[in-house]
Amino acid sequence: MNESIIIGDQIKAYFSNHASLAGIGRKVKQLKVFEPIQRQVKIRQKIVKYAPVDKLMDAFITLLAGAQGLVEVNQRLKADPALQRAFGRQSCAEQSVVQDTLDACTSENVVQMQQAQDCIFRQHSQTYRHDYQLAWQILDADMTGRPCGKKSQFASKGYFAKQRNRRGRQEGYVLGTWYEEIVVERLFDGKTQLNQALRPLIEGAENTLELNERQRARTILRIDSGGGSVDDLNWALQRGYQIHAKDYSGVRAKTLADSVTEWITDPADPGRQIGWVTLEATQYCRAVRRIAVRCRKKNGQWGTGVIVSTLLPADVLFLTGGQKYEENDAKAVLLAYVHFYDERGGGVEIEIKEDKQGLATAKRNKKRFAAQQVLLQLEVLAHNVVVWSRGWLAPFCPKIAHFGIKRWVRDVFQVNGFLIFDQSSDFLQIVLNRADPLAAELSPGLASLFAREQVAIRLGET
Repeated sequence: MNESIIIGDQIKAYFSNHASLAGIGRKVKQLKVFEPIQRQVKIRQKIVKYAPVDKLMDAFITLLAGAQGLVEVNQRLKADPALQRAFGRQSCAEQSVVQDTLDACTSENVVQMQQAQDCIFRQHSQTYRHDYQLAWQILDADMTGRPCGKKSQFASKGYFAKQRNRRGRQEGYVLGTWYEEIVVERLFDGKTQLNQALRPLIEGAENTLELNERQRARTILRIDSGGGSVDDLNWALQRGYQIHAKDYSGVRAKTLADSVTEWITDPADPGRQIGWVTLEATQYCRAVRRIAVRCRKKNGQWGTGVIVSTLLPADVLFLTGGQKYEENDAKAVLLAYVHFYDERGGGVEIEIKEDKQGLATAKRNKKRFAAQQVLLQLEVLAHNVVVWSRGWLAPFCPKIAHFGIKRWVRDVFQVNGFLIFDQSSDFLQIVLNRADPLAAELSPGLASLFAREQVAIRLGET
């Protein structure tokens, strides 16, 4: 239903399946979020009807509209002219043409895209504007598999959870944990794990955030065992970062656990015990504390790991909501160190899962490596725009303020209605379908975005 309804000589109303997303699109357009990509990314492709960067925007909007694959460009965007206009597009390219543009991308375009992404992040993110004097910055680093066909470039056998002998590539994340924003995301071949990817990921994040020496000293790198080798941790320590990581070596972890003189049972998990490592940590270039953690396996034996941290007890207690008087409580301090590491599960691991479920990142694969890298950056931008949208609307929409990315893409951005435009294709009014259970909640939030403009937000019948 993409026919316009003539209201007056110069006013038209369009039905949209994504009227709520159109409101966000107008905000994205006003903030010129996509402009750095339009300015910096120069794809060498013949222009017939649409510029290559316009087709990248079509792909980006389609991701926000909930597409599982770019083949849905025609269904979700081309069939919705109101959504196109909200983001500043007067028409939309065919899905096959969008795919061709991605396939035309080169390694040079990948660098351009990453640079544009840095520019966007610095302009709009909270992670970049973090007050380091007031609070610690926390950066979580992790990897996740992205299965693909064996004919894809740099596809190789590697670790893919619950998929034995699978081929694919690996994605590396650095997350601004306080704000749930992706600072850096990079693509690697299928064999690459965090021990090889950690340094380029942290260097990329350092460049994006433009971290100086003082800021690095107030930044905590929280890393799982894949990036916990002595060499990697010493590299981060020499850069001035704080670390809170799991030791890479399982053999060393068992040796260190043998030095624990007193084990304490974790009240939150009776099958887990923790204790201080008493051996001196001479292999690290800065002073660290080490905590051994052991859990019962199904066969009755202990599985052991060691947490390596530069944080002081007062700092880790503060970060986990503890009290200052607990600094003298050895058990409380031990639990704080372990629970702060456990919080990775609610940080980067959750964001990876939400991207896979909400933005269907695991379902879109390009054979050409450069094409996949550019698509990856569009997915990063889509993730961050969802997070920023939540921040824009949260003060006025408490019910949906804590929705994850999946529910934002699946539910919040799917409220249908009418969009009313003037002759210059500018909004006059958004009419949300009152029958949608989220419409009443969204209405005051969208109204707040356009409080200084002549844009009305109301509920109606569709």
